[in-house]
Formats: sequence, structure tokens, C-alpha cells
Amino acid sequence: MRRFAIQILVSLHYMKEFNIVHCDMKPENILLRKSNKSGIKVIDFGSGTYESEQFYTYIQSRFYRAPEIMMGIRYTPAIDMWSLGCILYELFVGFPIFAGEDEKEQMQCIMEVKGVPPRSMIVVASRRKVFFDDDYRPLQQPNSKGKLRSINSKELAQLMQADEVQADFVDFIDKCLEWKPDKRMTPEDAFRHPWIKTGIKELKQKMEQQ
Repeated sequence: MRRFAIQILVSLHYMKEFNIVHCDMKPENILLRKSNKSGIKVIDFGSGTYESEQFYTYIQSRFYRAPEIMMGIRYTPAIDMWSLGCILYELFVGFPIFAGEDEKEQMQCIMEVKGVPPRSMIVVASRRKVFFDDDYRPLQQPNSKGKLRSINSKELAQLMQADEVQADFVDFIDKCLEWKPDKRMTPEDAFRHPWIKTGIKELKQKMEQQ
């Protein structure tokens, strides 16, 4: 999995250098180059755009959609890093981390794990009334099955059933899923993260042995 993450980060780093936002990062858009190899490629730039030319305001597949998109906040390449966190969680666990049946429950799924977004985000959100009341408190309602999600009731490590050895991996995903886009881990930050640095070291050692 770490090999996949490193290759995706290379792609995201390259895109960010050219101010390109993919806008639809999800497992279906990451393909193996060969069935028996770990090389991958990122595909489907149909929704992609330059950061300065945001023709579309409602993008990304719902399970991998960054909160700023739902809230109506101008987006940056940081939305692709949010999607990466969701993708890696799904590869590890086997199902999406945030699987809301609609947009409102999607936000509630995120708050269930990440708590309430910073007020500074809510204040500037053009769609805040979809998710928050006039006092910036979350609007909570049950889904079609009658389930009501509780804010901040789940921990990422527990959801992943991760042990201490996997603490760096949990931290990596958590940093991808930071509420504020300007505080979210960038591809450059990711290459300095212990989980990725360990993977790069292992790859170099393997190459030297060949």
C-alpha cells in the first residue's frame, strides 16, 4: 500500500507544481500499469482544472469529497490530498471511511470522526446553511434508516483497528483529513512524513539489492 501512496504522491506533487487540481481522485481512477506489478497511473482528468480557473464548483465523488467543496469554499489542490486520505483508508480497511447516503449525511460522517469544522471555515462557507444553523451549530438529522450520527464519537485508530506499529500510517491519514485546507498535509509535507520516508527507504534498499 505504501508503494501506491508514494506513486500517487508523485502524481499529486507534479500536478501541484503546475497548479492543476485533479478534482476526482478515487480508487476507480487509479489503475495498475500491469496486473502483476505495483506500478500505477492516475487517470480521468475530465473534471480537472487549473487552480485559477475553477469552472466547476461541485466536484469530486461523494465518498472522497473534501469538506470545502460541500461547504462552498474556494478549493485548492488540497482537495486531492483529502481524497488520498480517504483512498488509503479504504485500501486498508476495505470500505469507505465516510459513506454518507447524501450530502448532509456525508458531512455528518466526517464530523463523527473529525468533530465540528473550525468556525473560520463555517463563516466563509457559501453553503453553510445546508449544514449549520444561524449559531454555526451542526444541523443533525437521521438518515433514511433512522440512524443519527454523533459528533466526535469515533476515533480514526479504532476505526482502522490499527496497532502501535501502524501509528505512523494512522497519523498520515489523519493529516490528509485535516479540516482546514491550508493546514492539510501537502504532497511535499507527505514526503517528509515518517510513514512515507520509511517506504522510500525500503524501496531504495530493495533496488540496491537487485
